[in-house]
Parts: sequence; structure tokens; C-alpha cells
Amino acid sequence: MLNVLWSVGAFLVAIGVLVSVHEYGHFWAARRAGVRVLRFSIGFGKPLWRRVDRHGTEYVIAALPLGGYVKMLDETEAPVPPAQLDQAFNRQPVAARMAVVAAGPIANLLLGLVFYWAMFMVGTYGQRPVVGEVLPNTPAAAAGFRTGDTLRAVDGRPVRTWEDASLRLMPAAIDGRQVTVEVAPAEQPAVVEMRRLDLTGLGYRAEDPDVMRHLGLVWRGPRIGTTVGKVLPGSVAEAAGVAVGDRLLAVDGQPLADWDDWVRVVREHPQQPLRLRLQRGDTELELTLIPQAVDDGGKRVGRVGLAPQAPTASFDDYFVFLRYGPLDSAGEALRKLRDMTVLTGEVIWRMLTGSASSRNISGPLSIAEFAGQSARLGAAQFFSFLGLVSLSLGLLNLLPVPVLDGGHLLYYLAELVRGRPLPERVRAIGQQVGLAALLALTVLAFYNDLTRLLFRP
Repeated sequence: MLNVLWSVGAFLVAIGVLVSVHEYGHFWAARRAGVRVLRFSIGFGKPLWRRVDRHGTEYVIAALPLGGYVKMLDETEAPVPPAQLDQAFNRQPVAARMAVVAAGPIANLLLGLVFYWAMFMVGTYGQRPVVGEVLPNTPAAAAGFRTGDTLRAVDGRPVRTWEDASLRLMPAAIDGRQVTVEVAPAEQPAVVEMRRLDLTGLGYRAEDPDVMRHLGLVWRGPRIGTTVGKVLPGSVAEAAGVAVGDRLLAVDGQPLADWDDWVRVVREHPQQPLRLRLQRGDTELELTLIPQAVDDGGKRVGRVGLAPQAPTASFDDYFVFLRYGPLDSAGEALRKLRDMTVLTGEVIWRMLTGSASSRNISGPLSIAEFAGQSARLGAAQFFSFLGLVSLSLGLLNLLPVPVLDGGHLLYYLAELVRGRPLPERVRAIGQQVGLAALLALTVLAFYNDLTRLLFRP
């Protein structure tokens, strides 16, 4: 219950900030263009709070916090007194109307920049870009990548974290093209070597977040070894003769790479004998254990009563802390905004053209869940989440779909070219098509949300 409340609270903060800034962009530009603003509303439905300023603008916070709007004086919506015609939105020059419409998405893009700047000011951890494993029969294996390689740059653009490398490589994986990666090999960290990844025919789809595994690269994360650190009294392991300090080598003839391998085998074999080979000092022994069957959330799993020896590597061996001063953070934020804009734009384009799955579309339930998760991880992660959502909101609103800001811009661009507005019938049909598309998108987003929540693995 506490997690639900946390997610709802983080969602309301996120939506409140993002919608307010978007609508304020329209509001600010309208005021500068001399347009009279009648209402500035955050949310839809019944007003919960309202106030009127000296310009006659009504400010409203409404009950349904899933959007907002700026209502301007406009002859196409209601009669306008003759004395106020010069303040009507429809009487403004086309360029002024385009500026008012574009100001909302632009405000979201600028807000994304601010959030990324705040993220780098606060500081954030990233995974060091070191290869832990190269999967066989993959592009990375064919390119000659080796365990311990540190990724330095992709097509000449430096990377400092594993996430940086993923973002640089994802467009190439989607396009199925060749890309050059600079690496520092483990045995010669001062030397730079070039690896040429041929991703043609890879078949990577944008909805899969683990692009690196598709390329054949696995991050060198903190792995727990197979040395026994504790044997629980009265356990199956104690009865079989396992002792602290033993190193588990193989089970039923299959080598164990790390402790996770051992745990997986034990859990999958309740009440089934396992032949364990281990090393004790200079001697190798073979024992037989029969894991005890226990209930784990309604699932019958095996347990033997062993705990691993704590890893000796430090946190800093695997993660790097990135934090900058105000000016450097601004530069990093600009680069982050550029990279995420390109990536988000490519994903949106591929969804529209059918080369990426519509499962990428998230609705308010998923956004609320992600908001809560990022907020629990700390300020930097929450800022990163807000930056991405603000950027996505800005780009989506620029799509040339009637009822969205991009659709209005398309109408005004046509008017600029023709020298007169589009016929009312054309605009009405466009509005109907746009509303239908928006409704279908909303239904799809809720369907994806419910599918993720009810049928997640």
C-alpha cells in the first residue's frame, strides 16, 4: 500500500510539473503576442481551486490531473466583442499563432534540459563500461571483443558509462549498420584498439531495452563467487558435509560460473539428488545433496542452507559517480538532451512506420509506477525520469496529428503557403481523424499498462 501511495504521489508531482510548464509555454507566448487568455487550467473536469487575476484570466486546478489547457479569446469558439477583436487568437498573424502553439512543446524540451542539468548537479551513478562476457556467435564475438575490454567511444563519440554505450549503439542496431567502437583491452589499458561491429541483419527491435546482449556484450557486474561463507546448522548442506571455505566447482557435471548458477540449480531441484563437486584446500571432493523442498510465494523450490562468501571487490570497481559543476552540468545536459531526442525520435518514427512494436507505448499506470520507482532511487534518478518524460511529451505533441500541437502547426503552415486558412470542412475532418487517433492511442496505452501489470513475469 505504501508503494502505491508513493507511486501516486510521484506521478501527481511529475504530471503537475510537466503539464504546468507545457501550458505555461502556450500562456507566456499568447500574452507576448497580445492574445487575451481566458483560462489557464491544470487538469480537467470540476474545478477544485480557482483564482482570477487583474487581466481577467482565470487560473484553475481541476479534479482530473491528466492534462491541462489554455483557453484563449477566439472567434472560432465564441463571439468576441468588437472592442476585443485585436486580442483574439484567430486575428493574429500566422507566425504569431504558430509561435503560441509551438511554445508548449518547446517549454517541455527546455524543461527536460533543466531536469538533466539538475541530475548532473546532484550526481548520478553509472555502470563502468567494462565487458564481463562476450556471447558466442554474436556480432561482438565476430568483431573480436574480449572479456575485460573497456569501451571508450562509439563512432568517435566518448562513452563514460555502460548506459552511454547502449544509447550510442542502439540507433546502429535499429538501422542494422556497421559501427566502430574504441576499446582499451584489460591487459593494456593505455592502448586504444578499434572493433568494427557489423550489425547488418541483426533484427534488433527498439522495444527490447537490452541492446548490448543482442550485440553479444554482457556488463562486468559484481559477481558472487562460489566459495562457501556460511553453512546453516541442521541444514541439508551440513548433513552432506559441506564446510565453510569450500569452493563449489560443478553440479551434475555442469561447471558453476558463480553463486547465482548454484542457487538456480538448487531451486529447480527440490527433493532431487544433486552430485556436487567442490574443492577443499588442494583436494577435490564429490558429495550428494538432496535439496529440501520449501514454499516460496506459492512455488515449490529447493534449499540446502548455504550462503556465499562476501565478494572482495569494492563498489567503485563496477560503478562510477558522475557529478559536475553548474557550467559543466549544462554542457552534459545538452549532450544528454541531444542523445535522448535522437533516440526518442527514432523510436517514435519506427512505431509509426511499423518497424517497432506498439508495446513501447505507456499509459498513466506505467508512468506512475516508473515515477515511484525512480523517486525511491533518489533525486538524480527522479530528475532523469522527469527529463525523459518531458522530452517525450514535447516530441509527441509536435507530431502532425490534428488536435495535437503539431497538427495545428501543420494547419498554420498550410495557411502560410496558401495565403488563406484551410477550408472549414477539411479542418473538421482533420479534427475527427485526430480525435479518433488520440482515442485509439489512449486505449492502446491503457491496454499495454494492464498487460504489463497483470501478466508481468
